[in-house]
Amino acid sequence: MTEYNPSALEAQLQAAWEDAQTFAADDTGGEKFYCLAMFPYPSGELHMGHVRNYTLSDSIARYERMCGRNVLQPMGWDAFGLPAENASLKHGVPPAEWTQDNIAKMRSQLRRLGYAYDWSREFATCEASYYRWEQWFFLRLLKRGLAYHREAEVNWDPVDQTVLANEQVVDGRGWRSGALVERRSVAQWFLRITDYAEELLTGLEALPGWPEPVKTMQRNWIGRSEGLEICFQLEGGGGELRAFTTRADTLPGATFIAVAPGHPALSAVATQHAKLAAFIEAERHSSVAEGALAAREKKGVDTGLRAIHPLSGELLPVWAANFVLMSYGTGAIMSVPAHDERDLDFAHSYGLPVRRVVAPADGGSHDADTAYTADGQLVDAGDYSGLDSATARQRIAEDLTRRGAGETRINYRLRDWGISRQRYWGAPVPIIHCKHCGAVPVPEDQLPVQLPTASVTPLKEQANFYTVDCPRCQAAARRDTDTLDTFVESSWYQARFSCPDQDHAMLDERAHHWLPVDQYVGGIEHAVLHLLYARFFHRALRDIGLVPGDEPFVRLLTQGMVLKDGAKMSKSKGNTVDPQSLIERYGADTVRLYILFAAPPEQDLEWSDTAVEGPHRFLKRLWRLVQTQVAAGKTPPLPPVGELPKSVQELYRTTRAAIIRVGDAYAERRSLNVGAAAVMELCNAIARTAADSAIERAVRGHALRSAVLLLAPMTPHICQMLWQQLGGAGWVHEAAWPEAGEELAAELSEIVVQVNGKLRARLSVATDIEEERLCELALAHENVQRFVGRRKPRRVVVVAGRLVNIVLG
Repeated sequence: MTEYNPSALEAQLQAAWEDAQTFAADDTGGEKFYCLAMFPYPSGELHMGHVRNYTLSDSIARYERMCGRNVLQPMGWDAFGLPAENASLKHGVPPAEWTQDNIAKMRSQLRRLGYAYDWSREFATCEASYYRWEQWFFLRLLKRGLAYHREAEVNWDPVDQTVLANEQVVDGRGWRSGALVERRSVAQWFLRITDYAEELLTGLEALPGWPEPVKTMQRNWIGRSEGLEICFQLEGGGGELRAFTTRADTLPGATFIAVAPGHPALSAVATQHAKLAAFIEAERHSSVAEGALAAREKKGVDTGLRAIHPLSGELLPVWAANFVLMSYGTGAIMSVPAHDERDLDFAHSYGLPVRRVVAPADGGSHDADTAYTADGQLVDAGDYSGLDSATARQRIAEDLTRRGAGETRINYRLRDWGISRQRYWGAPVPIIHCKHCGAVPVPEDQLPVQLPTASVTPLKEQANFYTVDCPRCQAAARRDTDTLDTFVESSWYQARFSCPDQDHAMLDERAHHWLPVDQYVGGIEHAVLHLLYARFFHRALRDIGLVPGDEPFVRLLTQGMVLKDGAKMSKSKGNTVDPQSLIERYGADTVRLYILFAAPPEQDLEWSDTAVEGPHRFLKRLWRLVQTQVAAGKTPPLPPVGELPKSVQELYRTTRAAIIRVGDAYAERRSLNVGAAAVMELCNAIARTAADSAIERAVRGHALRSAVLLLAPMTPHICQMLWQQLGGAGWVHEAAWPEAGEELAAELSEIVVQVNGKLRARLSVATDIEEERLCELALAHENVQRFVGRRKPRRVVVVAGRLVNIVLG
């Protein structure tokens, strides 16, 4: 093939790779490297975000393979969830059929991009052979007390009849149905992720290969706080309210208690309080998302209840407030308007008192119209006046603990993971509910509990599914009709890729060989939920001996989005780019190179239709350079470095520098845009160098072979052909990563050193020596020192490549 025809070349090589199962991983051999990109939802079409994600990970995997490592790079499908269910309802096709058709389309698109996947390990999470072990693991968690069933306050869509995630509530309405969302208590299955809160938090310190922004987001989500849980007795012996605070020093300034509209203390009161009852009812139609609460106008109703201040004995009004949730903390908040902006806004709205008890420690003033939220010195705080905030917190905690009115606690913002969903397309919860025996696990020999595929009807409406006998007492019973949150599937798939053909266990010894994942690649939008859940699952699997170590992913690369016209690509905005049409026009290698070269991996990439031409022209230029080299005959071997004439020394140095720079870009920083730029610069140097003599052709051949090897992980198809044309044997991805080789001795120049214009010395230095270093050597010369002595030069004049003149005062 003398003309660059990417379409024919790429199809030929992809077929050859598939026939030879070239990228099948060896479960036993060599130093392992597990490279994984977050697997896709099978929508049926690849978008440019997919292309960027998978090209980054594939280039890293190919580089590691060339470094001699035994690489595992699998691919599968995150196939359960509402989108498939909704699409099947729209098109009248069962979700399983719709999903498998989409998988076939996307698999073909991925193959067309030349990714080095071990396709023998492919699976979809909607396959019973996968979710069978998910159900098995759920029962193990239940047995260990890490799974439980309880009522919980959730976003409920009354039309779709399902729980909605906070992100699925838009302006108070369900994202799909448009119905007003209700705040409802629903029986849910939970996983006790909070049992691992401290370990998940401290474990972040052992992840130097993770981006700091991701670790910060997880720290904030876990939200560890040390403080005091305070008991406020209700007037008249009507019970108590407990509120957690990290600012016990502000307790003397508390002027009211705010409680969630759903707080149990309000149930009886609401029956006699019409305004309160109406407020509680209205709040049932609001989201339980923290973000939604923060943005809403703060509203409330005086419940008529009064709480006794544990320090002063003062009666504090108890208000039902829309910014307090029962699902966070105790459902009650100690409100100190002078020292909390939200409390201050609420107090101003309802005419509640504001009592300042902390002032700046330096005696400075503070604007009375804003809350003073920093530490300081206590004022007008009774026995605590004059104490600094830290001492006051300690003293108040000791006093309340001694009187039984408070106790120190460590709280976490992290909540247990609600995993129940009320729709069809998901893994069934393996529980049978019996009136006599309660919640009974499905016996292991009856797993998997398979999802019916003949209907899209919610499971609670399929009597053939839920009508069963209790496995313990044989009485009539009912299967649980919830399905598992799809995040459950994506929390352990990385482990299953190690042994997807294992039919008798969730995992086997191969998980201990391959895990943890050495390089994980995906969007930063998954920083909290998926990545946190996967870290939790890994620890739970570790605790029953199924996986090694504490963490599932050693290094994490979070790539930026692909934008067009300044916005994220989406069909609704009409700014999408079809990868398939680009591949057909330019070839997969051009698309791969552009997506890697256009921006650093962690930054957003602004798409440009015209800019794609640049990488395509470069690849054609590289092709022509190789054809010219090959047409001139066999390339002579590279002579010893010391014998290289001046005419080729620049190209040798540029080649050596490129090898070092590209290797660093792959191995250390994963900045593949820098690596691509270095190869382009090398090709420019090749084009500038003549090939008239044998030694010039030898150095050009060395440079071309190096360029092809350096570029091979990014553009594997063209590099395979060029590697063969340059005399390389076998697959280019099995060739050894190039070594920089011996450093060429620096070219020397003679520099005249003058003192006040008179010759005092001569120096032989490298031509490219830095000016500062040249001046240091000139001043340090023994003969120059005889004339300079202790005098300080007024100035030093440097004429590059010729002289240094030291001018004395």
